[in-house]
Amino acid sequence: MATPRERFRLDDLWRAGPVYSASDKPLARLVARPVREFLRVEAAGSILLLIAAATALLWANSPWASSYDALWHAHLTLDVGPLHLDESLQHWVNDALMVIFFFVVGLEIKYELVNGDLRDPRTAALPIVAAVGGMVVPAGIYLALNPPGSAGSDGWGIPMATDIAFAVGVLGILGRRIPSAARLFLLTLAIVDDIGAILVIAVFYTSDLSLSWLAIALGLLAAMVAARLLRVWSTVVYALLGIGVWFALLESGVHATLAGVAIGLLAPAKPLLKEEVARDYAGKALRDHHLNPDELARLRFLLKESVSVVERLISTLHPVSAYVVLPVFALANAGVELGAIGEVFTEPVGLGIVLGLVLGKPVGILVTSYLAVRLGIAKLPEDTSWPMVVGLGAVAGIGFTVSIFIAGLSFPGSDLLTEEAKIAILLASVIAAVLGVVLLLASTRHRTSAHDEPERHTDAHA
Repeated sequence: MATPRERFRLDDLWRAGPVYSASDKPLARLVARPVREFLRVEAAGSILLLIAAATALLWANSPWASSYDALWHAHLTLDVGPLHLDESLQHWVNDALMVIFFFVVGLEIKYELVNGDLRDPRTAALPIVAAVGGMVVPAGIYLALNPPGSAGSDGWGIPMATDIAFAVGVLGILGRRIPSAARLFLLTLAIVDDIGAILVIAVFYTSDLSLSWLAIALGLLAAMVAARLLRVWSTVVYALLGIGVWFALLESGVHATLAGVAIGLLAPAKPLLKEEVARDYAGKALRDHHLNPDELARLRFLLKESVSVVERLISTLHPVSAYVVLPVFALANAGVELGAIGEVFTEPVGLGIVLGLVLGKPVGILVTSYLAVRLGIAKLPEDTSWPMVVGLGAVAGIGFTVSIFIAGLSFPGSDLLTEEAKIAILLASVIAAVLGVVLLLASTRHRTSAHDEPERHTDAHA
């Protein structure tokens, strides 16, 4: 079963305006059509993320580095009634804009739990076990180098994360060499990894907890559940309640982006109507080969409610997250000075992150997967070999987005440790990506040759 992430592309949202992009106007020929073709590429989101990160690095290490700091540390104040917020632009990106990213993550988790692989314990067993191993081993390696009580011990959650966007992008670059079952294994593993990262952020990176504000947030979430049970359809109601949840969590000490996850998990993952209802109505309405305005409005409603709210929201917001939110986050957070890059391999924080992501991820995923298969808890995905599992584990070592996010939470009072952690994350993610591609290409060489053999045999006969 294809996930919403696999089914929807940004160009799907632009199908309402294909007439203009198909015209011969210069803007259509030189801009609209090339952009649409680029966004059809599976790795387009990862490419934009990479470009944003590279731009931030170049900017922060250029003669104009001061302007980079000035931009992202400039303060933006919001005063709306009782709502008063005064934060730097970087904090607005991390605490507000990233809510969209975490909201999409929550939606995807909900979809997987209700309709996807996480619904079936037998199918989900291997990626769940592998994800746990891929989180515990990197954290253990980091803590071995940064024991509790040391200056960098709070960063143990950094090497636990997997960047879904980059991981999927790497597999997209490899194309059909990677079997669909192996792709699904990594995607499900990354979803479980997201759940783990969310729990880690909620439990271990919450400071100065205010129970009164937390109670308000929970009350507003309960109001959203009640509105859903009462069949309240207005998007405005849910948007206002969602903003309230975000602000209450921000004031409670729990990281505000978790509001996005919580709201995403509350969204309905089952459609209101069966597809047959819309199909039957369409057949009746079109008997006279004509639709009047009332019939058209009714048909639109039936078609809309034949798709779950979760899927509709993912189709709308996943492109926004992939093509806007994550690149802006990378631009705001990846700009670190690389003068101290050599210290990554000598300082415990940097070394712990690099070893955790590059070594800990594939080892943890491989060992726990092997044990799960040997104990009969799970079985390898179809057409997937153990060398391929190692390659997929290496790709899972691309931490980037969530790792950088956790780094900012780990060392809020130390710019030096935060910068060191970010350099280590960037370096480790590049190493993991290259290593993953090399290992996957090596593991699929025999499979590719086997698929090509019939073609060579056919050509010989021809």
